[in-house]
Amino acid sequence: MKAVHPIYNWPFAMVCLSSLFFSASFNMLIPELPAYLSSLGGAEYKGLIIALFTLTAGISRPFSGKLTDSIGRIPVMAIGSLVCFVCGFLYPLLTSVAGFLLLRLIHGFSTGFKPTATAAYVADLVPVGRWGEAMGIHGLFFSTGMALGPALGSTIVQFYSIDVLFYASSFLALLSIAILYNMKETLPGKQRFQLRHLQVGRNDIFEWKVFPAALVTLLSYLSYGAILTLVPDWGDHIGIHNKGLFFMVFTIASLVVRFVAGKVSDRRGRETVIRGGLIMLVFSLIVIASWQSSWGLLTGGVLYGIATGILSPGINAWTVDMSDPDKRGKAMATMYIALEAGIGLGALIAGTVYQDHINRIPGLFYSAAIITLAAIVYMYWRKKYA
Repeated sequence: MKAVHPIYNWPFAMVCLSSLFFSASFNMLIPELPAYLSSLGGAEYKGLIIALFTLTAGISRPFSGKLTDSIGRIPVMAIGSLVCFVCGFLYPLLTSVAGFLLLRLIHGFSTGFKPTATAAYVADLVPVGRWGEAMGIHGLFFSTGMALGPALGSTIVQFYSIDVLFYASSFLALLSIAILYNMKETLPGKQRFQLRHLQVGRNDIFEWKVFPAALVTLLSYLSYGAILTLVPDWGDHIGIHNKGLFFMVFTIASLVVRFVAGKVSDRRGRETVIRGGLIMLVFSLIVIASWQSSWGLLTGGVLYGIATGILSPGINAWTVDMSDPDKRGKAMATMYIALEAGIGLGALIAGTVYQDHINRIPGLFYSAAIITLAAIVYMYWRKKYA
């Protein structure tokens, strides 16, 4: 009887399911937060909805990377989900603009912790030659949460209220934590937590071995920050009133290609696949900016989803390839710092320039395409001279 490959085992299935609930928990809020902030009187701060979230996510990465490599993968994953759980209950209580922005700052710690530890956990479970495939499968679950979350969130607000949405977010985060209970730790030589584990020095912040992956991540995710900030208003302007529809469409498209893209990167090489994903990303942004209709936005969303579905498992596996086994947490933290910096900067720049002037949105998407083009240039330069 043929043995089941180690990639398809119970711990891997459980960590994937935990990521699905975690992803849905915080993504279900995104489409409704711009309008909610406006109702609080903070319309001019829309760019901070994503920027503050990603700021603390980025700041926490060195800590989460060090903790992942010392106290273990599972405790760090649980901390990330716990932050989502608590924040969901606090949003209905802190109803001032300042209170909301403070919560966005705190909420960002969730993605600073869980994805870092999860990526290291997956890499521990899976043989080296199938990292791309594993990252692709895990990405299917995370992206399913990204797809279902916004659509579910908008539906909850439509039929119930924004407060019910916040409580639903907490419930999904609780499910994410519960799944981790009794899972086996994969870090050898796990240490008990001590305060010294929170002491982060200069050498703990950045893993220079994975700089190429970090740079490509930074440049490519600036566009995602712009999309998170601008698409809810842009969609409403062109006639798409369900603010979660675009995010559902682009995420479903990414689901279709993630598994295949991960396997291709295992066979054909990470950089070849990543370059293809970047080219598709540029094309999708041009479509979103130039085809100014509901069909144009949704078509651009499908193309953008295909691009991210190609890029995500490829970049994750590329990062693991370049890292040392005992520094996987630090390496993944470095890549995620770049990711959060890209999303945060993209959101902040887009929000600052936009200022509720709808005619500025196409130009911002064209600008994001040009920045992504710089990542393509770097990849070809690296191929030639590295």
